[in-house]
Amino acid sequence: MFKAVLFDLDGVITDTAKFHFEAWKQLAKGLGITIDKSFNEQLKGVSRADSLKGILAYGGIEKQITPQHFEDLLAEKNQQYLKLIDQLNEQDILPGILPLLTTLKDHAIKIALASASKNGPFILDKLGISFLFDTIVDPAKVAHGKPAPDIYLAAAKQLGVLPTEAIGIEDALSGIEAIKGSGALPVGVGRLEDLGDDIARVSNTQLLSYNYLIEIWDKDHHK
Repeated sequence: MFKAVLFDLDGVITDTAKFHFEAWKQLAKGLGITIDKSFNEQLKGVSRADSLKGILAYGGIEKQITPQHFEDLLAEKNQQYLKLIDQLNEQDILPGILPLLTTLKDHAIKIALASASKNGPFILDKLGISFLFDTIVDPAKVAHGKPAPDIYLAAAKQLGVLPTEAIGIEDALSGIEAIKGSGALPVGVGRLEDLGDDIARVSNTQLLSYNYLIEIWDKDHHK
C-alpha cells in the first residue's frame, strides 16, 4: 500500500495555467514576441526561469537580455501573475480534488505539494486547503527543475517515505518524467497524446479518487 501522494499544482489541484498564460503573453508582447496557446503548452510544468528562456529563444532575442534584465522580467511576470491569482478561492479547486485530499487524510496517507510554482503556499492558502498538506517543497531549493526528479525526491524525503512508496500526480509530460525518474508511481491527468500510453491516466481530476489510486497501485505491484 502506498504511504504518500505527491501532487503537482497547476492543472491538478487548480487551473492556474490560464493566469500563467495571460501573464506570459503580456510580458512577451512588451518584448515584441507573440505567443499563443499552442506555444504555452511547452511551458506547463516548467519553472519560471526556464519558461522565460524558452520565450526569449522563441523570439530570437535571448542574447540581447542581460542577467539583470532577465531577473527584472521574472519579477515583472510574477507581479502580474500574483495580481491575476489574487481572485482565487475554494471554488477554484478542481473537481474531485478536495474529496480526494480529505479521504487521503482520513486514511493517514501523507500529502505533499511538488510544484515548480514558487507561489504554491500562497495558492493553497487562497484555496483554503493548506492544512491538508503535510509538506510543501520549495522549488528554489532543488537543484534541477522538472523533468529532473529532484522535486519528487525532495517531497518523499520531507515526508519521510521512500519514493517507491508514493504516487505522483501530474498533468504535464515534464512532470510525468520527473515522477518516473524519482521511482514514484505516476498518474497522469490529461490526454493520451500529451502524456503517453505507458502510465495510469485519467482524462480529468473528477476521476481521481482514493479507490482509483488503490486500484492502480495494486495493479502496478502485481505485475
